[in-house]
Amino acid sequence: MAKVRTVHRCTDCGGVATRWLGRCPECGAWGTLVEEELAAGRASGAVELPSAADAPVPIAEVDPIGAARRATGIDELDGVLGGGLVAGSVTLLGGEPGMGKSTLLLQVLAHLAQAGARCLLVTAEESREQVRLRAERLGRLPDDLLLVSETSFPRILAHVAAVTPDVLAVDSIQAVADPDLGGVPGSVTQVRECAHKLAQLAKARTLTTLLVGHVTKDGTLAGPRALEHVVDTVLSFDGERHHALRMLRALKHRFGRTDELGLFEMGERGLAALPDASALFLADRRAGAPGSVVTATLDGMRPLLVEVQALVVPSPAPRRSAQGLDSARLPLLLAVLERHGGVELAGADVFASVAGGVRVPGAGADLAVTLAVASAVVGRPVPAGTVAIGEIGLGGELRQVPQAHRRLREAARLGFTAALAPLSTPAVAGVDVVPVGDVAEAVRIGLAASIAAA
Repeated sequence: MAKVRTVHRCTDCGGVATRWLGRCPECGAWGTLVEEELAAGRASGAVELPSAADAPVPIAEVDPIGAARRATGIDELDGVLGGGLVAGSVTLLGGEPGMGKSTLLLQVLAHLAQAGARCLLVTAEESREQVRLRAERLGRLPDDLLLVSETSFPRILAHVAAVTPDVLAVDSIQAVADPDLGGVPGSVTQVRECAHKLAQLAKARTLTTLLVGHVTKDGTLAGPRALEHVVDTVLSFDGERHHALRMLRALKHRFGRTDELGLFEMGERGLAALPDASALFLADRRAGAPGSVVTATLDGMRPLLVEVQALVVPSPAPRRSAQGLDSARLPLLLAVLERHGGVELAGADVFASVAGGVRVPGAGADLAVTLAVASAVVGRPVPAGTVAIGEIGLGGELRQVPQAHRRLREAARLGFTAALAPLSTPAVAGVDVVPVGDVAEAVRIGLAASIAAA
């Protein structure tokens, strides 16, 4: 019997310590070391020689057919994956519980099965009857989608050998356990080793494999961080629990780019793709309202138009609150607006948010936030048909934002005719770019009766 020793492994970086420590000695993260049992293997001097098929060959002679993609039939997902799932690849779909990962997985498998692929779904958390009810609600019951409820890893391998599927899905990897390994289901040892064996199986059988992984808000035990070095692709599926919007991103992708964004809306019949999310975000906007400014943001390579709202009210104990924006950046922007824009905010509560449940990354929405706050203070709206983009420096100057032409083309597509932007912003057909140099000039022009008059 192999000797078992106990170590403590970091769930963030994978570093190992011989005893428990409050802080990981490798990456410095606090509270990430968890106990893990390792079986000490016996050293062997025998080395298995590779076969002729495994011998090194010139790269130009490698047959690229093994990297062929299988389209999932869901355009938003295929866009993030660069065209579809690669044969023999292992894809991890991670996210917080309740985001709709199992629903998305079931829709993908149903599309693939209807296209002729033999799919096996291993449900380790739900019964077959529960999954059957969800599939019926989605209206997808293809014959080539096979279902088994199993948590034992050896029995899962036996099912794969018996069924010989084209696509294997395990929901979720945290609930699967190998009795030959130490630790309980969901432990770092079980999750990592089971995923590693599934990755080996995928490569040996050219089996497209999908794994579902739960992750808490701080990304701790048994989340994608414990698996990202094992799998080929890591997809993050997230959103606000009280909003229908769901966002899909590739955090790691060995077969394509990681700067694409997929958008979905959760409904009664599952997840619906949102190819025109900008129109949805602005559908209920009340035009001409003070404190409301539209900005063109960029998530990955996808331009989106969103509404930034601000509310300013007098208060003896002022506070600042941001939703969908960088909460640490809001006080900085308010200080710049007060110092360089001449807007008094010292005795007021300031609330800023992005409508629709979306989060705006980067500093490209700085100008929209400051204009929304100034508009709320003076009670004067920004002229209709105007968007605002630009980063604001501590001296009140406006700075260029990445991919400004992509943002402004999206604004032109939705009918916006004017854009307040930094001086270096290039011209875009369909939008009158109004260059502004600093916050004071932006406030003066942005709150005029019309952009043309300013």
